[in-house]
Amino acid sequence: MISRSSRFAVLFAGLFLAFSMVTADYAEARRGGSFGSRGTRTFQSVPPTRTAPQPAAPVERSMAPNTTTNNAARQTPAAQRPGIFSGLGGSMMRGLLLGGLIGLLLGQGFGGLAGILGLLLQGLLIGGAIMLAIRFFRSQSARNQAPAMAGVPRSMGNFGRNPAAQPDADNVSSFPIPGIGSGFGRTAPASDEITMTQADLDIFQQRLTEVQEAFGREDHAGLRRLATPEMVSYLSEELADNAKNGVRNEVSNVSLLEADIAESWREDDRDYATAALRYESHDVMRDRASGKIVAGEADQPTETTELWTFTRQNGGDWKLAAIQQP
Repeated sequence: MISRSSRFAVLFAGLFLAFSMVTADYAEARRGGSFGSRGTRTFQSVPPTRTAPQPAAPVERSMAPNTTTNNAARQTPAAQRPGIFSGLGGSMMRGLLLGGLIGLLLGQGFGGLAGILGLLLQGLLIGGAIMLAIRFFRSQSARNQAPAMAGVPRSMGNFGRNPAAQPDADNVSSFPIPGIGSGFGRTAPASDEITMTQADLDIFQQRLTEVQEAFGREDHAGLRRLATPEMVSYLSEELADNAKNGVRNEVSNVSLLEADIAESWREDDRDYATAALRYESHDVMRDRASGKIVAGEADQPTETTELWTFTRQNGGDWKLAAIQQP
């Protein structure tokens, strides 16, 4: 039988686990998972970098259409092919076998057995003729469609993008944000890829601090200036949840430790750039009524690594468009 002291120890451990889970939930309330839009690459994996070598979490919340899922759903029925015992030939074969089996069960003896063997032979001959006819018609159909596909470029299979221009998963980006390492390299843009300038990278570093501090101040006007309307809606939703729970997320002293560019590209009149950012910040959760810290430590900075995607239209200001967790 379990002693009273053992029961108390189990109860204490359960309460400690429950409170620790509540605290972790408050600490991660601002993160909100991976959300936002990256244009046509929203649901594609982000190439690894030195700063974020691990695969990024897929986008969980986005207003962008998931064309990858739709294409897979459209291709699924086409991939299904009829088997040997399906269609007209299968129906005839099943009927012949069933008829022969019934004759055997009705007491035909060896004569019935010979009859069913004859029916099986007839069925095989008829089924073979049907299969030959089906193959003939399919080959004729394929020949008629071949000229229509001859002029389609191979790149159309990759939505018009040159496969050689896709980032290599084993490659590490050569675009670190200045001030972190020894500068950043440059490569010639291919297809829809674009090259980031020094001014662009400086703005990304500035946006990191501005967005974090605006969120900590619950400055909705500042967030509308720094982020896309979609991102503002997600961040405002998290601020509303914090207010409903009676807490306030304060973020200050943001310091960038390491960063590099995972990919940058253009879609029509809009540019996109995804940057891997590793930074420190004083990130605490306070009770709104008392001001007491309920999660985090005011004198201990926390280190975070995230993937931030920025976008601009017609050469305008860069705005935050998505945040992903590695």
